[in-house]
Amino acid sequence: MASSELLLIIVFFYLLKLIVTTGPLFFCEAVAITMAPPPPENGTVGRGRTSSAVFVFGDSILDTGNNDHIATLIKSNFPPYGRDFPGRIPTGRFSDGRLISDFIVESLKIKYLLPPYLDPNLRAEDLITGVCFASAGSGYDPKTPKILSVISIPDQLNFFQQYVGKMRSLLGEQRSNDVVENSLYVISCGNNDVLLTTLFHTRTKSSEMVSYAAFLAGQASAFLRELYRQGARKIVHLSALTTGCIPAFRTLLGGVQRQCSDESNELAVMFNEKLSDEIQRLNDDVLLPDLTVQFVDMYTPFFDIIRRPEKNRRDSGNFL
Repeated sequence: MASSELLLIIVFFYLLKLIVTTGPLFFCEAVAITMAPPPPENGTVGRGRTSSAVFVFGDSILDTGNNDHIATLIKSNFPPYGRDFPGRIPTGRFSDGRLISDFIVESLKIKYLLPPYLDPNLRAEDLITGVCFASAGSGYDPKTPKILSVISIPDQLNFFQQYVGKMRSLLGEQRSNDVVENSLYVISCGNNDVLLTTLFHTRTKSSEMVSYAAFLAGQASAFLRELYRQGARKIVHLSALTTGCIPAFRTLLGGVQRQCSDESNELAVMFNEKLSDEIQRLNDDVLLPDLTVQFVDMYTPFFDIIRRPEKNRRDSGNFL
């Protein structure tokens, strides 16, 4: 084995360790503020729901614990994860508390927590009101989940199809179809593709970055079309984040000052632009009636927090 290959392997596993133990906390702590009230005793929220259920797909930004149930190193079932979660226990969420997935279902008055689909203790009522199919480390590039041994986007979709079959057994075909069509679908994907690409392909030509961003956006579009074919009508797709600013990248590539990786951030921006364009085309497609896909820019507010922390302190009145 060449020395350069050995160095690459060492760097990869060092990055993997940093991401597993520190990196995702940076993302989730900023998005999913864990100063939330304790859950009701029954774990639900109550009446007044505006959607039948919520289903999430993608990566660690939304994964509420599926990776706990597969053979992978990408796990968060150990401290300090879960330190602000009810009971102070790690749950497989890449956060110190709850995730965006959980806050969404609570805000829609569906339930307090969104369970992972692979949880062996899932109850019928959990299935009816939505589950999480996301897997930390996954991406649109087929190579990404293979490298990290996590659940690919096609396999997440297969689990969703399996879920629909279970729903039909529980509710019958008509009611299960109603749940699928009247639910909210949330996706966060592309972050890990950007991370791995800029880690292993430094000094990538600008034209290659543009081409790769277009490839990822095309994969995203194909996935969204397939979700529509399976019955989804209301979809939210989160943008890629400031991948070049996660602690792991700043430690490995940021020099003494631990600066953000411009290359990684530039690729994230390119992907976001391509993804936004693809989503607009889907919304304009007359062959996809009743489809609404909302692109949510997560990159800009995150980058603003990093560049101007004094403006975005929680006690400044301007936070997010």
